[in-house]
Amino acid sequence: MEPLILGIESSCDETAAAVIRGRTLLSDEIISSAALQAQYGGVVPELASRAHTDAVDEVVRRALDGAGVKKEELSAVAVTYGAGLLGALLVGLSFAKGLAFSLGIPLIGVDHIRGHLAAVYLEDPSLKPPFVTLLASGGHTAILYTESETQFEVLGGTLDDAAGEAFDKVARVLSLPYPGGPHVEALAREGSPSVPMPKMLKGMGGYDFSYSGLKTYIINYVHTMSERGASYSRADLACSFQHAALDILAEKVVEAAREKGTDTVTAGGGVIANGYLRDLLTAKCKEAGLRLVLPERRRCTDNAAMIASEGLIQYRAGNFSPLTLNAEPSIPLRRSGR
Repeated sequence: MEPLILGIESSCDETAAAVIRGRTLLSDEIISSAALQAQYGGVVPELASRAHTDAVDEVVRRALDGAGVKKEELSAVAVTYGAGLLGALLVGLSFAKGLAFSLGIPLIGVDHIRGHLAAVYLEDPSLKPPFVTLLASGGHTAILYTESETQFEVLGGTLDDAAGEAFDKVARVLSLPYPGGPHVEALAREGSPSVPMPKMLKGMGGYDFSYSGLKTYIINYVHTMSERGASYSRADLACSFQHAALDILAEKVVEAAREKGTDTVTAGGGVIANGYLRDLLTAKCKEAGLRLVLPERRRCTDNAAMIASEGLIQYRAGNFSPLTLNAEPSIPLRRSGR
């Protein structure tokens, strides 16, 4: 019988729980405080922590009921221990510790980023490394060579801002609501990539990226036009930014796959929910004769299914966490799972 893993995620503004048996997803529940956070233009840590406290028991109950299992049947509890908001992380981690202890089953602390990388295994249960992975989220942008389920090589990454962070900052400049990424994408669909963008992204060596210059260019462009009293198309600017920010990701991940001699490309992280990027990756990989495996859009943003998926990998590897495990607001992108 395949192990039955409960995943719990509470790193930001989503309180989530999911149950998997092997690589089969049985349930996937989310209670979000995003609407509340949007009233303040972004996530307020104290409000997020309170929302998690109110929601965690309910979301776990829903996940167990949705999966049609009892908590006594669980093989392990996997939970995000970092990175994220400290107070928010502590809510999920504390709940998971108590549940694992009461049931006498293993606790598995999961690195949130490794969860994003593991989401693809639920999309295609037959997927096996090696393959090249594009990671694009609010905190990280990198191209990885996934050697095995537990190890990867970082081929390159952002030297400053992450792609998701750049989207959020550009959204603020364009007076778009929180969360910024989806609103930039929606606005971009109404425009054309007609505003010249800086070429610095093209000039980076290897598989590294830089987004600070692009972000600053947009900020200065809007400020200058405002100072001059000149009109401009917000939709064209959003579309031009989106092309500049995302085209390079698709180009370089295909280039990395060719260099590594792998026939498969995967992706993970919130930015992978972007429709333009998904279409672009599909087209680029098809043109290069590469197989592309993408998580469903809802499993690109924060969710517990990906935490359960990474939990399964660590369960099979025997990497269990002590009940003294603490939350970590920041975790470096590292090669090994432990």
